[in-house]
Amino acid sequence: MQVTFFSTKSYDERYFLEECGEDMHTLIFHEFRLNPDSAKLAAGSDAVCAFVNDQLDRATIQVLSEVGIRVIAMRCAGFNNVDLEAAEAFGLKVVRVPAYSPHAVAEHTLGLLLALNRRLYRSYNRVREGNFSLQGLVGFDIHGLTVGIIGTGTIGVEVVRLFNGFGCKVLCYDVQQNPRAVELGAQYVTLEALLSQADIVSLHCPLFQSTYHMIDAAAIEQMKHGVTLLNTSRGALIDTSAVIEGLKSGKIGNLGIDVYEEEDNLFFEDQSGDVMQDDVFARLLTFPNVMITGHQAFFTSNALIQIARTTLQNLTDVEQDGCCVNEVKVPQ
Repeated sequence: MQVTFFSTKSYDERYFLEECGEDMHTLIFHEFRLNPDSAKLAAGSDAVCAFVNDQLDRATIQVLSEVGIRVIAMRCAGFNNVDLEAAEAFGLKVVRVPAYSPHAVAEHTLGLLLALNRRLYRSYNRVREGNFSLQGLVGFDIHGLTVGIIGTGTIGVEVVRLFNGFGCKVLCYDVQQNPRAVELGAQYVTLEALLSQADIVSLHCPLFQSTYHMIDAAAIEQMKHGVTLLNTSRGALIDTSAVIEGLKSGKIGNLGIDVYEEEDNLFFEDQSGDVMQDDVFARLLTFPNVMITGHQAFFTSNALIQIARTTLQNLTDVEQDGCCVNEVKVPQ
């Protein structure tokens, strides 16, 4: 199968080529994003491989169909940027990588928390400048706190496991309980109970219409004063404007995010020489108790290997059997 890749970096090309056997698939890599205009460049291929910020709306999918594409392979877990109804209407299969390294994302979540809590980024810069003052670096013990995990899939369960190691009480909310979380001692409660009791709230759920802006002004109002909010899942789970108001009032004591709801035009590129055009994001950067990373929670060698292996296997399964266990379909 010939596959055209979009939004690729050198690391994508390296890991996919290392995992792809000579007779497995033919891979073509493009650095630019997939959209209705660039979709025409997939002509001659059987499939496209896309990432989180590629544009896979009806217009793009129609062009892909017209140039002979049969499969959309997402090299990520999320598929909220894919119009599944359009894909079904034009006869394109959509496959994804549901789990690549839950440990990577879970560990990054804890990394954000530790860096925020102990102000590691500030102390690092101070020491490099010869400033050894401890003023403004006071943190808190994580041990004994109540942590709220929203979304208890594979990643959420790993986060539960890690917080157990810190000696925390763990509350969970999900539309469906995960027995593994219960086995780890987590307690399922209502979302309202979780928000009102948790000292730390961590988001690990997919982005659907039902979860869009689930952390809005009303949700923040229910939280404890000084709560720490973490998001390594999808940016639009959070209403950023409401979170900024929460930071200004002190309701949110710390914010650690690896995703942002308008990240499409920001993340994965070097924009250090450009003027920041996103005023909301620029405002976030002014807070001393906010830490932002650029969608790197997944970014470990283990995860990149697994992403490549699973994506290539998905394509092989579709080519050989016409179906794939990781296919995504329109919810019935």
